[in-house]
Amino acid sequence: MKENKILFISANQHTVPYPVYPIGLSYITTYLQEKLPEYETKMVDLNFNTIEELKKITQNYNPKFIGISFRNIDDVNSYNREEFVTHYSNIIDNLRTVSDAKIIIGGSGFSIFPELMFKRLNPDFGVYGEGEETILKLINNIDNNEDYTGLSRLVYNKNGQCVFNKNESYFSDLNLDFDKDLIDFYWEKSGMLNIQTKRGCPYNCIYCTYPLIEGSKVRTLNTDKIVDTLKKLYYQKGIDYVFFTDSVFNINNTYNYELAEKIIASGIKIHWGGYFTFKNLDEDLLKVLKKSGLQHVEFGTEAISEKCLKTYGKNFTVNDVLEKSALCNKLDIPFAHFLITGGYGETDATVDETYANSKLIDNTVFFTFVGMRIYPGTKLQEHAIREGVIDKNDDLLEPKYYLSKDVNYDTLKERALLTRKRWVFPDEDTTTITNKLRQRNKKGPLWEYMTM
Repeated sequence: MKENKILFISANQHTVPYPVYPIGLSYITTYLQEKLPEYETKMVDLNFNTIEELKKITQNYNPKFIGISFRNIDDVNSYNREEFVTHYSNIIDNLRTVSDAKIIIGGSGFSIFPELMFKRLNPDFGVYGEGEETILKLINNIDNNEDYTGLSRLVYNKNGQCVFNKNESYFSDLNLDFDKDLIDFYWEKSGMLNIQTKRGCPYNCIYCTYPLIEGSKVRTLNTDKIVDTLKKLYYQKGIDYVFFTDSVFNINNTYNYELAEKIIASGIKIHWGGYFTFKNLDEDLLKVLKKSGLQHVEFGTEAISEKCLKTYGKNFTVNDVLEKSALCNKLDIPFAHFLITGGYGETDATVDETYANSKLIDNTVFFTFVGMRIYPGTKLQEHAIREGVIDKNDDLLEPKYYLSKDVNYDTLKERALLTRKRWVFPDEDTTTITNKLRQRNKKGPLWEYMTM
């Protein structure tokens, strides 16, 4: 007779540029501990444990349910193209040899390819997008021998066919507790912990998976609960840096003012960073955010070329990029630009335009991806099919990239060097400097130490 136990597994082993705390599983475990007090939960992180160790843990724990989170499908690096799905399949195959628990899979990687990964990995159930409410209802329905087939976001097998239920609900009222057995490792190795303040992305970038994973409807999480989590981290563990993992932090600025003011009022001296866009970002907001602890701004810039910004589906201009960069410098807020070189519509002329405009921005680092990873359900997939880059029947689980034919990739680094700005390409190893800084107890993403 199995006990009421749920074993959660973080399958991610990708640690570039640093290991990332499995925040999705912590949201789910916190929620289930509140709503299913009769169940015990345990989390296993494969950054710590081997497959053989996982098998022994599973045997000893004897769970009724196993939940596995798949964060990444591949390394999103066109220079390397390492895929992780084979590793995920190996996990499930090994678990089947030691347990007959119901296996439920999810996570951001699964949510991009839900039907395809379900068929490939053959779990008992899949849950795409936010999983808290669906997993709770699924467990309750199974325990009570009730029908689960209509649950929103559920993927399951019926008579040998994969059934994919539409997303019909959103959820946002969440507490968050970090796993006590994992928190010290990630604080030491990553120099930060991650928290959400919003879910969903309303923008229409041609390559982006956020709307596929979280939906386009923006949901803000409870500010009081976020501040309570920050206070627990600060006072109980001495943790004073978090990264807000929202697709874009500055979407709802009424909410952002509220959150910042509550952090300030709490009295905690927390530092934080987040992903930002150039719209909805003025000096008054940045001043309040800085007072609340904002220490790092990561801009999803993608290009500093008017043509590419338009073809990439961005809603800002080169002038916006230059103005907001200057504003961050004025307020002494470190910032970095993340770009895509060689994407849809890119030419050597637009590359040179980006390089020329980068020379107008001081005190920053430019991280560039080369080529665009093609994902299903995106505009980029449509463009790639039309141009013959991929076939319409390509499932894209194996990483495929759009690399513009109108760019000389052999001279990219040479041209970047001529700007006399700090450019970081995907094949540059920044691990050595990062590890040295971590040993000196430096926290946050650390890219400000790479500026020229």
